[in-house]
Amino acid sequence: MYNKYNKKIRKNLTKFVDDYVLVDIETTGLSPVSDEIIEIGAIKVVDNKIIDTYNELIRINRKLSNFIVNLTGITDEMLKNGKMPEEVLKGFVDFTGNNVIIGHNVNFDLGFLSNKCKKYLDYDLNNDYIDTMYMARKLVPNSINYKLGTLANLFNVSYEGAHRGLKDVEITYKVYNSLKNL
Repeated sequence: MYNKYNKKIRKNLTKFVDDYVLVDIETTGLSPVSDEIIEIGAIKVVDNKIIDTYNELIRINRKLSNFIVNLTGITDEMLKNGKMPEEVLKGFVDFTGNNVIIGHNVNFDLGFLSNKCKKYLDYDLNNDYIDTMYMARKLVPNSINYKLGTLANLFNVSYEGAHRGLKDVEITYKVYNSLKNL
């Protein structure tokens, strides 16, 4: 799909695919405009098999809140050794290519990634995407909620180590395949 300027517009796909990139980010807050990405975790999947991973911490110019430190386990000290946003985002864009992006509540991640790719790289991230939370709502209508932890528990997937980029995409990969097998 393209807009009037002949720019590709990403689509929310409601089908299962076997080649994709799973992504999860950790951030300083909820606003793609005023908050920052502090970690990107991604897994590349071809023929439904993991072939590569991408995981980077991002250096930022602010202190993390106690809430974020407690939630993610990421500290200001860890971020001092992180890479600059431009480098990490360029690496993510190169890693992802034109693949479909999959994530849990992926619109949150895509909002940040799109905003930061435009800001730091002048790049329009317009990959099509699949939201496992949306798929779960359709395929598991009686779940008490659609949080990643709830679905992981439902499908007997370990949730240990959650709220870190790479661990969350590993959990999402297993939940996605469980949804696929329904």
